[in-house]
Amino acid sequence: MIKRFLFFSLFAAVTLLNVYGQAKPANYGNIPDELVAFDKYMKAYKYHFLEPMQFYGAGREKIAPVGLKEIRIGFLGPLEGTNLVLMGKQMLNGSTMAIEEANKRGGFNGIPYKLMVHNDVGLWGAAANEIVKMDDEGVWAWLGSIDDFVSHVAIRITLKLEIPNVNTGNPDPTFTETNIPWVIRTIPDDRQACYVMAKQMVDIDKHKRIAVIRTGSRYGRVGVVHLNRTTTRLGYPFILEERFKDGETDFTDRLERIKKTNPDAIAIWGNAKESALILNQIRALGMNQPVYTSDRVISEEFMKIAGKNAEGIKTTCQYNPDSNDPKLKAFRIAYRQRFGIEPDVIAAHAYDGMNILLSAVQKAGLNRAKIRDILTDNRTFQGYEGVTGKVIFDQTWNNIRPIYAAKVVNGKFEFGPAPRWVKEEVIYKKVSREGEY
Repeated sequence: MIKRFLFFSLFAAVTLLNVYGQAKPANYGNIPDELVAFDKYMKAYKYHFLEPMQFYGAGREKIAPVGLKEIRIGFLGPLEGTNLVLMGKQMLNGSTMAIEEANKRGGFNGIPYKLMVHNDVGLWGAAANEIVKMDDEGVWAWLGSIDDFVSHVAIRITLKLEIPNVNTGNPDPTFTETNIPWVIRTIPDDRQACYVMAKQMVDIDKHKRIAVIRTGSRYGRVGVVHLNRTTTRLGYPFILEERFKDGETDFTDRLERIKKTNPDAIAIWGNAKESALILNQIRALGMNQPVYTSDRVISEEFMKIAGKNAEGIKTTCQYNPDSNDPKLKAFRIAYRQRFGIEPDVIAAHAYDGMNILLSAVQKAGLNRAKIRDILTDNRTFQGYEGVTGKVIFDQTWNNIRPIYAAKVVNGKFEFGPAPRWVKEEVIYKKVSREGEY
C-alpha cells in the first residue's frame, strides 16, 4: 500500500511538471535560502504560489471568425498625461517594431496585424475603461502596462473579459501573485532587484547603516519591501525611510534628516528625473556616501540631469544592454534606424513580449482561450531566447531569470553579472516553497 502511494505521488508530480511545463524553483521568487521567513525555526504549514492557476472555463470551442481584414492586438501604455511618458513611448516603439516585422513575414496567414493603441494615465477607472474598449474593438490579446495601479486594475478586467495579457513593464512583485490565469510577465520584477541590491550593499560592500528615500507611489512602496525585509534579516534594517512625491524638485528637508542619521549608504527608489535631482542635492549637501538606486535610473534622462554626480552609483538592470548577443545587436541597430533613439529596457522587453504574444496567436489561432493556453504552457516559452535573454517562468508566470548589476564608470553605465545568493544552476533542483508572509 505504501509503495503504491509513493508510486502514484511520484507519478502525479511528474505529470504535473509535464502538464504545466514548469520547473520547480528552490524557493518561490528565487528567495535565497538564508532569507526564507522563519525558515530557521520551523517550516510553514502551507506555502503559496506553488501551482499555476489554470483556466477551466468555456471558450475553446468558439470558432474563429472569417473575412477579417486585420488581426487586432491591444496596447495599453502611458503615452500622455503622466510622468511615465518616456517609458510608455519606448514600450510602444518596441511593440510597434515587433508588429511591423511580423507583418513583413506575412502577418497571420496573410492577414496583417494592427496595434490598437490605448493610453493609460495612472487612473484606476480609466484603465478599466480602456480594456473594455479593447474588447469592443475585438482584440485577441493585449500588451501593457507600466504603472502599478493601472496594471493591477487592468488585469482584473482582462479576467472578466477573458483577454490574454502580456506584461512587459510593471515590476511590482505582487502583480502575478493575483493568480489570474490570463496574465504572464516577461520582465523580471523588483523582488529580484532587491535581493541583488541587498547582497551588494550589506554582504559585499559591508554597509550597516542604510537610509532610503523613495517615491510615495505604489512603485516605491511596493518596490522597496523586499529590500527592507532582506537587509533586516541580515541584521541591518533601514535606519530611516523618507518619501517624496513624483514631480517634486526640492528634497532638502528629507535629505537633511537623512544627513543627521549619519548613514554609511543611501538608497534612492524612484523614477529617473526625481532620482537624479535627489542625487544632485545629496552631493550639494556635502554627503559623499555611496548611493544605490532602483533600475529606472538607467536612462538618458537620468544621466543628463545627474551629470558627474552619477559617477559610482550602483543599481541593477533586468538584462545586459551591452551584450554581444547578435539578436540584441540587430535589434538595437534596427530600432535606432526606425525611431532615431536608443532602445531602453522597456523597449527591449516590449519587443520580446510582443513577439511572444504574436507567436502564441500564430500557434493557437483566433481564439482567446487557446491563445491563453499557449502563453501559459511553459513548454512553449520556457527558455525562450529574446533580445533581453532567456525567459524563465515560475508558477505564477513571472520571469525570474537572473538580472544584472550596473555601475556608472567614466560617465556611462557598465553592466556585469549580479552577485547571487545561490548558484544559478541549482535554482531548479530543490522542492519549491514560499516563505514570505
